[in-house]
Amino acid sequence: MRIYTRKGDDGTTGLLYGGRVPKDSPAPEAYGTVDEAQALLGLARASAERGGRLDAELVDLERGLWVLMAELATDPANRSKLVPGTSLVTGDMVRDVERRIDAAGERFEAPTEFVVPGEDRLAALLDVARAVVRRAERAALPAAADGSFVVPYLNRLSDLLWTLAREQEGVSLTARGDRPGH
Repeated sequence: MRIYTRKGDDGTTGLLYGGRVPKDSPAPEAYGTVDEAQALLGLARASAERGGRLDAELVDLERGLWVLMAELATDPANRSKLVPGTSLVTGDMVRDVERRIDAAGERFEAPTEFVVPGEDRLAALLDVARAVVRRAERAALPAAADGSFVVPYLNRLSDLLWTLAREQEGVSLTARGDRPGH
């Protein structure tokens, strides 16, 4: 099997369930940025303790982004073919991210001032992923269908990544004997 098809050499890309659009149109811009965010979550995961809570959480979030990319990569005319939770982002998926934010927020003392990223490598990677998710959120605005949960999901995901980064910094600071949030 060859990885290249040459079909995109004309500047277009195929959509899920058919159709082609220019590579620089809103949908490919949005799901391409989500793909970048997913890769950064993988980079953060590579720095996390293998088999730990954060490792499992990042894998789950990466899988959620597959669902989101599938939705963004589908022509609105084929939206009825999407499967909730598999290729269509659902309200339950957004609420799950909210639950994760709340749970993570209970595990550390939140900072009371602006945060300067870089206290810890893993936290910094989560912050880079967060910034790319924010860009993906902006890119998804013109691409997401009316009634879609794509934008709320990305919005909550960026909040979760901020929270996980701060939690990681707290773990790092505590290990050094510093107080988190200061």
